[in-house]
Amino acid sequence: MIRSALCIAVLSLPVAFSFAQDRPRLQDLGVDIGIFKRGRLNAITDVTGVRVGHVTLIRDDSVRTGITAILPHDGNLFQVKVPAAIFVGNGFGKLIGYTQVEELGLIETPIVLTNTLSVWDAANGVVDYMLSLPGNENVRSINPIVGETNDGFLNDIRGRHVTRSDVVSAIRQAKPGPVEEGCVGAGTGTVCFGWKGGIGTSSRILPGALGGFTVGVLVQTNYGGVLEIAGAPVGKELGRYAFKEALDQSANGSCMIIVAINAPLTAAQLQRLARRPVLALGKTGSAMNHGSGDYVIAFSTSPASEQSRHQSVVLDDQLSPFFQAVIEATEEAIYNSLLRATDMKGRAGKTVEALPIDRVKEILKKFGKIKM
Repeated sequence: MIRSALCIAVLSLPVAFSFAQDRPRLQDLGVDIGIFKRGRLNAITDVTGVRVGHVTLIRDDSVRTGITAILPHDGNLFQVKVPAAIFVGNGFGKLIGYTQVEELGLIETPIVLTNTLSVWDAANGVVDYMLSLPGNENVRSINPIVGETNDGFLNDIRGRHVTRSDVVSAIRQAKPGPVEEGCVGAGTGTVCFGWKGGIGTSSRILPGALGGFTVGVLVQTNYGGVLEIAGAPVGKELGRYAFKEALDQSANGSCMIIVAINAPLTAAQLQRLARRPVLALGKTGSAMNHGSGDYVIAFSTSPASEQSRHQSVVLDDQLSPFFQAVIEATEEAIYNSLLRATDMKGRAGKTVEALPIDRVKEILKKFGKIKM
């Protein structure tokens, strides 16, 4: 069994809860997205130094939420900041820390994902963690980066069950290596295309002739639309999609997209890179509707990036392969979030089913996406 940085708080669970190890990722179905190779783990942690931690909160019959923390490196981020950019695809969301990143082109804390009404508690948790680090004794300003999606269909979101200590725990246990996907961390209570969404990840490696750099993506999926997988109309075939009949499926929701890259890109180049993953959202069937908060946070882990933050090392006309790679990795990460998720019962007895794997396989075969 693959293990990752994962903590589960369970007091009493009314239904069976299982992890996603028995459910396939897209690559297990024999489906390839794009032209570039996946990384060894096919995860954001293929970018050296990046760490991911989850705290999953499943309590009683109504708490279905959590925290996912992404660390660009394992050092003191306030003292060793990383170049970064944030792109707003559709701004119906509560992203803390945006303006300082926009102004300075730097991230100085872990990136944390949670639910909509817990972003402020999560931000306080990030501040608690940063102020506790050796070397930060005289720090009087912290710019926490906290994003969210609304898991209120399955989760008692008004109860604001995420605590500051949960956030600190997620950050402290963040690790390199395989990343747990599906109903974990900030993806515990999310819904995507009417099916169970969650956390997903993927990566791409450029060939040596294009620099050999790695692009990794992690997503928190909680949005609607008409699901397509690798171009196959899965949502239509399964009869579950936005605007069907009398609007029986909502098209609203949100998607947080975190992009890591080890190329020495400037903040301006990272901003250009951050604009591309929303193209992958469209490829999966999202129209980024009115109530969708769609954000991309991109950062570079390259040691050369700080020195080159205002002076290009990678030329602008060399960026196109990165754009292609990040679109591919984002699209696959979204599919992995759906494929790895499991059925979830939550608030008020509501249940969200996971994508039916056998039916998905049949549809992919029907439309020539996998071999018979």
